Amino acid sequence: MSILRKRLYDFNIDWGLFIVIAILLILGIVMTYSSSAVKGMLYYDNKYHFFFMQLLWVAMGLVAMAVAAGMDIRLLWRWAKVLFIVSLVLLLLVKVPGLGRSVNGANRWIGLGPLSIQPSEVIKIAMVVIAAKVLTQTKDFHVFRKGMLPTLLIMGLVCGLVMLQPDLGTTLVIAATVCIMLVVAGARVKHLVLLGGAGVGLMTMAILAAPYRMKRIFAFIDPWADPSGNGYQTIQSLLALGPGGLFGLGLGQSRQKFLYLPENHTDFIFAMIGEELGFIGGCFVILLFFLFIWRGFRLAMHVREPFMSLLAVGLTSLIGVQAMVNMGVVSGLLPVTGITLPFLSYGGTSLIFTMIGAGLLLNISREL
Repeated sequence: MSILRKRLYDFNIDWGLFIVIAILLILGIVMTYSSSAVKGMLYYDNKYHFFFMQLLWVAMGLVAMAVAAGMDIRLLWRWAKVLFIVSLVLLLLVKVPGLGRSVNGANRWIGLGPLSIQPSEVIKIAMVVIAAKVLTQTKDFHVFRKGMLPTLLIMGLVCGLVMLQPDLGTTLVIAATVCIMLVVAGARVKHLVLLGGAGVGLMTMAILAAPYRMKRIFAFIDPWADPSGNGYQTIQSLLALGPGGLFGLGLGQSRQKFLYLPENHTDFIFAMIGEELGFIGGCFVILLFFLFIWRGFRLAMHVREPFMSLLAVGLTSLIGVQAMVNMGVVSGLLPVTGITLPFLSYGGTSLIFTMIGAGLLLNISREL
């Protein structure tokens, strides 16, 4: 505890990264209120319901981020396996009757009274930690069995369990993050090409195995072919982004928040930003994530310890890839997936664990 207190009062962190995180959080709070006021009145007779809940999640996230930034990060090296095993157990618990909760046909939550925990958010951090440790211990990337295979087996186990929920979006984010870590760690190009081909094949099989995923692909190709069904979210998202124009309709002036665009304060909050703050507002958010990625990779390049360097790469990629996938979905560049926009979307487990990841990055910055 004394070490934690000492580190918490040590403000030698990457302030540029911290400021970017703070701006994203503030913008998320503002846009959560603006996009959810109508739903708050309709379902809770209180237009501030989601706003106050988001303030609570942010407050909890700030505490979690401070602890992550103040802890001895070398503990992650020692406890990586334990963290990973606990995360796997949580991931399995979503399938336990009476404990796991199903929403829209997906078993992604564990119910704890009025609260819910999403284990896939926990496993994302655990996957980055265990991958960083395994890759740091890898000495020979020229031999596939000794180089990439251990990390790929761990990733395959995690992605397989996440797909059982089912959650293709999170699976793709985890797989992309681990692949980036492999590249940075020094994996051979030949092995990476083979991995990419296998990944495309497995993803194709996953899509073909589930009719609803095929429908999403068709809706992605031509959303107007089924405007009231699978293409509805994409169309409404584009109808939010389009009228926003260059400067937007103005804060609080969204039309799509009047129950036209589903999940407008969670998965599709970027559409609300585009509608109310316009092209300028959307570009500002993209710039903030670009700055986040730049500061994160800058940490990775300058920190001396290989484990911390790979950990920084993984945490930065995890948040950066998820942000790009979310914004790609909202703008119609990718098929619809159920993942949030880091720091900005309304949410509990997702926001808190994103902030834990950010806290670990700030922790690593103290080593420079």
